[in-house]
Order: sequence, then C-alpha cells, then structure tokens
Amino acid sequence: MAYGLLKGKRGIILGALNDMSIAWKVAEKAHEEGAIFTLSNTPVAMRLGTLDELAEKTGSEMISADATSLKDLENVILRSMEVLGGKIDFILHSIGMSPNVRKGLPYDSLNYEYFLKTLDISALSFHKLLLLARKHDAISEWGSVVALSYVAAQRTLVGYNDMADAKSLLESIARSFGYIYGRDKKIRVNTVSQSPTMTTAGSGVKGIETLIDFTERMSPLGNATAADCADYCVTLFSDLTRKVTMQNLFHDGGFSSMAMSLRAIDQYSKSFDECD
Repeated sequence: MAYGLLKGKRGIILGALNDMSIAWKVAEKAHEEGAIFTLSNTPVAMRLGTLDELAEKTGSEMISADATSLKDLENVILRSMEVLGGKIDFILHSIGMSPNVRKGLPYDSLNYEYFLKTLDISALSFHKLLLLARKHDAISEWGSVVALSYVAAQRTLVGYNDMADAKSLLESIARSFGYIYGRDKKIRVNTVSQSPTMTTAGSGVKGIETLIDFTERMSPLGNATAADCADYCVTLFSDLTRKVTMQNLFHDGGFSSMAMSLRAIDQYSKSFDECD
C-alpha cells in the first residue's frame, strides 16, 4: 500500500546494483510513494548489474560516478538538479566496499593501501557528497540524507574487518554534518544500521549465512529484510520525521538491544547435547 509520503519530492539514490540491493528496494518504494529521482553507481557496476531495468521501471536517469571522485560526485548532484528540475529533497548513500574483505585478508594482517580505499569508498564518499551538496546549495530546506550503516560500528563482528572502521567513520560524518546542515538549512542527516542482509556486497562477508541465522534467533522481531529497510528509509525521507537528525537508527528487529535470547540459548544448548 502506498501513502504518497514522497509525492512531489526529488532524490538521488546511490549504490543500487541489482534487485538484491537495499538501494534498489529503496528506489522501488520511493517511486511507489510518488518521488522522482536519479540513480548512480560506478561505471563497472552499471555494466555488471541490472540498473537499467530499475531506471526504466522508475523512469529515472542513471548517472555513472566513482564515489571517490569529487568531480564525478559533483556531476551527480548538478545533473540531478538539472534532470529533476530543482533542489534535491532526499539522498540515499548505499555505498560500501572493502578490498581487504574481497582478498580475504584478516584484520590483523591488512593491506593498508586497501584499507585507505575501504575508508575512501565506504565513508569519505559520504563526506564528499555532503560537502558538494552544501557547496551548491543542492538540498532543499527540511531535506533528508540517509546512509546505510551496520552494528559492527559499535560491536566487533568477526569477518566484518575494516568495514567496521569505515562504518564508524560514516556515522561520525553523519553527526558532524548533521549539526552543520541542521543548524544552517534544517537538513537532516542520519544513518540506518540494518540487519545483516544477503545483498551482493553482504554475501561477500565470511560466514554471512551463520550470522543471519544467529541474528534471526537473537532478534525478538526477527531480521529486517531489504524491503523492510526501504520502508524505513522512506519514512526518514518524508516530512513525518522532520526532527530526527544526527542519529544512528537501528533497524534490526531489536538485535542491537539484546544480550541473549531464549532461541539462541536453546540452539547453544543443543551443541552441548550433541557432544555428550
């Protein structure tokens, strides 16, 4: 059911790759709620993914960009305002990649050149995007910017590697820019800490299937799906959340507030029974 929450609003959605992507689901939901927007990803991702299908489905223009390039991100902002006919009301930053994770390098044996790329792609790109949007006064008053984070920014999860550091930096950037943008333009900046989700990027995390099973058992409401996350992001883009800013918002079925659940205890106890 659509509620028209984003009717008349303009946006930019960065990071959709295929129909497994959270950003893809956000685009579908934003379109359903009445928004118009542009879509952006790297040239390689646009070739390898199926973004053209999403663009056709939502009537959106695709704008290729290297998320680490100031020039490319500036083009995304300026072209989006041109295509959409005015300032932007919402932005989704759904960008993250770790060469160390892809290469299978453990946290205590990182390649530091890769580490810097992780931070640049996954966190500094958010700073660059906000800086350029501010430079060009691209976001409307009471606009909303959301970046996708993860609980590994607060808690150590084996295998999440240097992406945890990137997410910590991402959340800090949201708070710092949230203050500046809120003070001057009434613009909201938040991060959403989503349940582990089997996206293309998420599937590259070692042990993701086990992690998803564990968080499902731990969370009183169960894991949030990519579609659930899209619903939540839409509310943050809407006028219903005008006074929410500088927050890391957990969207994880309650996992982040749990220590141990009955289902997890039962499963853990079974391991002892099997050993007897």
